[in-house]
Amino acid sequence: MRYFITLSYDGTRFHGWQIQPNGISVQEELQRGLSLLLRQEISVTGAGRTDAGVHARMMVAHFDYEGEVDGKQLTYKLNKLLPQDIAIQKVEQVEDDMHARFSAVSRTYHYYIHTAKSPFHRHYSCELHYPLNFELMNEAARMLLEYEDFGAFCKSHADVKTTVCYVTVARWHQTSPDTWYFEITANRFLRNMVRAVVGTLIEVGRGRLSLDEFRRVIEGKRRSDAGESMPGNALFLERIEY
Repeated sequence: MRYFITLSYDGTRFHGWQIQPNGISVQEELQRGLSLLLRQEISVTGAGRTDAGVHARMMVAHFDYEGEVDGKQLTYKLNKLLPQDIAIQKVEQVEDDMHARFSAVSRTYHYYIHTAKSPFHRHYSCELHYPLNFELMNEAARMLLEYEDFGAFCKSHADVKTTVCYVTVARWHQTSPDTWYFEITANRFLRNMVRAVVGTLIEVGRGRLSLDEFRRVIEGKRRSDAGESMPGNALFLERIEY
């Protein structure tokens, strides 16, 4: 039988979602907990692969297990067993052909920035101290909806078969005089894509890149033409739809 786990995590101390040979990962912690509680080796497959330091308000993973699982009991036991920076929301049985990664129809990320020093934002938001034209940045963001190939924002030498993604939402939201976040939704994301998009939009907001130049960056499909990759601590996987 197949089960879906919905969880959230603070990615600060993790080397990303995926198991790594040289650092602790969320996947490793989850597999260890499940294997201990279910008394057999359990492998989990996640809906995506967040990078080192990136957080998830919602991540979904699946695992296969021959026996029946009491979802509420397993949720309770996992939360007692796992570290404080991982929280399980629910465990539920799904159809055998449901897949945490391939059955997902969309994913939404938020990237947070603040423009005044704050002891409360520093761990989960990127502090910037130069003027930004958010109206212009939103004009540039809307251009993303016109394209399907985002090779310009894919990490160099990434092992991907295609750089095509379908972006349906891309916009900046202001939440206070000093805080903003960028929201982006797509069917899939390339490695490092969101942080590279944000870095390039910030170049537009600073007046270093015109709207026409931003369009040429997308159409050129070269990572070297886009802006720098922003720090991972301000990025959250917010939502996954099935």
